[in-house]
Amino acid sequence: MIFISNTISLNDSEVEISAIRAQGAGGQNVNKVSSAIHLRFDIHASSLSDVIKQRLLDSKDSRITKEGVLIIKAQQFRTQERNRIDALERLQSFIIQATHVNKTRKATKPSRNAKRKRVDAKTQRGKTKALRGKVDF
Repeated sequence: MIFISNTISLNDSEVEISAIRAQGAGGQNVNKVSSAIHLRFDIHASSLSDVIKQRLLDSKDSRITKEGVLIIKAQQFRTQERNRIDALERLQSFIIQATHVNKTRKATKPSRNAKRKRVDAKTQRGKTKALRGKVDF
């Protein structure tokens, strides 16, 4: 079981993890060892609620394919196990981010006093700049 939060958890069978060779510098080690992790998570086939699934699919994330599969590639660390943990943590944070609902913004107007202070500050600034001009004797 993969625990996302207190109320959300995933079965191990819902997440497909495979080891691949990492890219970039690393000398001989990078050519011999499959230390990077390729994580695939099918959003449609998951046991998440329909609301969370829809939020995940509606997110403008480039890691989600047209078929609704989230692909995470973890190759930051040198060991396969640490990359596996990193990939699962990134999946967890991605799902938690989808469950978070932002508060609706209420439109407000500036107070009359705030408007007056802003105009007074602009007038004062204009006077200061006007004094910087050339002086006629």
